[in-house]
Amino acid sequence: MIDLRGKTALVTGASRGIGRGIAEQLAEAGASRIAITYFRNDAAAAAAAAALEARGAEVLATRYDQSRPDDTEGLFRTVRERFGRLDVFVANARGDYDRFFESPERIGLDQFDYAFASQSRAFHLEVRHAAELLGDGGRIVAITYAPGGRTGSWQPWIAMGSAKAAVESLVRYWAVALAGRGITVNAVSPGLTEGTAIDALPADVVEQLHRWGRSGWVPMRRLATPADVGRAVVLLATGHAGFVTGQIVHVDGGASLMDPSFPLAVQWPGVVP
Repeated sequence: MIDLRGKTALVTGASRGIGRGIAEQLAEAGASRIAITYFRNDAAAAAAAAALEARGAEVLATRYDQSRPDDTEGLFRTVRERFGRLDVFVANARGDYDRFFESPERIGLDQFDYAFASQSRAFHLEVRHAAELLGDGGRIVAITYAPGGRTGSWQPWIAMGSAKAAVESLVRYWAVALAGRGITVNAVSPGLTEGTAIDALPADVVEQLHRWGRSGWVPMRRLATPADVGRAVVLLATGHAGFVTGQIVHVDGGASLMDPSFPLAVQWPGVVP
């Protein structure tokens, strides 16, 4: 039985999308106190807080720019003052698209620096602060995007893909560093997820993505949902996953198992026409 009653969690970037899905699943599992951060959307943060309170959690919602070290220090100070401790820390906040999304030929150093400041540097600083609040047996989970660190096809993702790859490396280093305290450090890599930034794409592009998933490139024939990602985080947050650390868990319905160098009909004969 999954039971997080009495646990305190912090989820960054949790006013919408995957972050909110994670926070809601933690609340569903019984987490008693949940701190969430948001970047600028007060209304979305208020709605997320209300949804968590409706599930019985005490909620702290605070603005946060993870690319600013002073903000990171202030966030963890605020959590300490309000809740006293942490049991689960989830680093989900991504950063502002407009500040890093650019092709390799055109991207500026300021854009590249922002991607790393808002991801790998931020995660490193967050874990250092979180480790002071986490008791032995605490849980740390980074939300990443593993394909961005392995492939080069999504060209304007060059800065964020590189920064996410660095986060995955940091997960392994911190997993070793904190293992003696029984603190696990893992990453969850979602596939394309409904209810996230993809919904802002043109309608025909969104439909193409859904068709792509249903066609078999996602073996489970659909895109992920924020709740799917949240449930994976909850599993990693429980005592049942106490011997799992330094790993990247793909929540993508099997999409990462498919090989783009072969036609689907060759990979999955008799199933995909």
